[in-house]
Amino acid sequence: MKLLLLIPAVLLTGCISMPVKQKFPDVPKELLNSCPDLKQAEQTEEFSNVLKTITENYSKYHECKITVDTWIEWYKLQKEVYNK
Repeated sequence: MKLLLLIPAVLLTGCISMPVKQKFPDVPKELLNSCPDLKQAEQTEEFSNVLKTITENYSKYHECKITVDTWIEWYKLQKEVYNK
């Protein structure tokens, strides 16, 4: 008889929810890279060389901006999911 009373008690203890510790997700490695340093224009009288440096710096800036914007978007999304 005691066994019949013990079985439901054991089964009901399995229904008690245990607290779950959430872990904030790790950052993708692509988003941890630093932005590259911009190049200094060489001392020259040729405008084409200066223009080439400006164009390279402009491209580097926009690539870095895309990475930073992606990082911000990823972080906001993960934080929102984490807080739910």
